[in-house]
Amino acid sequence: MFDRLREDINSVFDRDPAARNALEVLTNYPGLHALLLHRLGHWLWRKNLKWLARSLSSFSRWLTGIEIHPGATIGRRFFIDHGMGVVIGETARIGDDVTLYQGVTLGGTSWNKGKRHPTLEDGVIVGAGAKVLGPFSVGAGAKIGSNAVVTREVPAGATVVGIPGKVVQRSDPDAEEALTVDPARREAMQRKFGFDAYGVSQDMPDPVARSIQAMLDHMHAVDERVEHICTTLRKLDTGYRDGQLPELRDEDFAGVLDDAEAACPPRGKPTRSDTAGRQGSGHIEPPDPGEGNG
Repeated sequence: MFDRLREDINSVFDRDPAARNALEVLTNYPGLHALLLHRLGHWLWRKNLKWLARSLSSFSRWLTGIEIHPGATIGRRFFIDHGMGVVIGETARIGDDVTLYQGVTLGGTSWNKGKRHPTLEDGVIVGAGAKVLGPFSVGAGAKIGSNAVVTREVPAGATVVGIPGKVVQRSDPDAEEALTVDPARREAMQRKFGFDAYGVSQDMPDPVARSIQAMLDHMHAVDERVEHICTTLRKLDTGYRDGQLPELRDEDFAGVLDDAEAACPPRGKPTRSDTAGRQGSGHIEPPDPGEGNG
């Protein structure tokens, strides 16, 4: 028993640089108090003294602000830093060398009996305010960022952030896909549309950034197809003039917000002379659906 207590105190020194001596840790760290009381409550729970175990858990919550169900299974060198507001459910399983910060919830998403709470494997770190909800596993060495909401399994060594939680880094990054477009063209299109993938590299994939990147690649493919069509038209008709697409400029969108705030004036129907002028310049107007019906 004293060996385990010494091990728990040493784990505090390993993970909290503010700890100064063993007496301070033993008397002023609520995470350690909650862990020691939980071990006693868990022993009572396994001896089928469930009311007494729950009463001890309630006392521990009143004393430390940390609620650990006596049915939860906790490994060695478990450390709760600060600890206020931590909630650990009945069927939660926690491995060795796991660290939780304040406000963490290891909760369930079902009212049914059985496994309802997550399993944290060895070396997991859960940041302040994070919610890990459901009967799944968080792989060894994984890190969950502050205030993340995790509802599905996390691979070993991964880092999860956001709501809902997204894997932003893996110990084994995804293999980089071969580009099917010219990288220089892709970069030029990114600059044209003002797209920046937040400095995301292949070992820190962002699903939203990848979706936008796929859209840009598709626009690149459409641009290539339009150029091919124009080349074919020039071969078929020597009088065909291939106009350049206009560049996107900031001044082109200067009045967009003004139009949103004030009603736009109604557009008048184009006159015959305007239509003829545009047709003479090579621009073909679609027919007016109202013409020819009178």
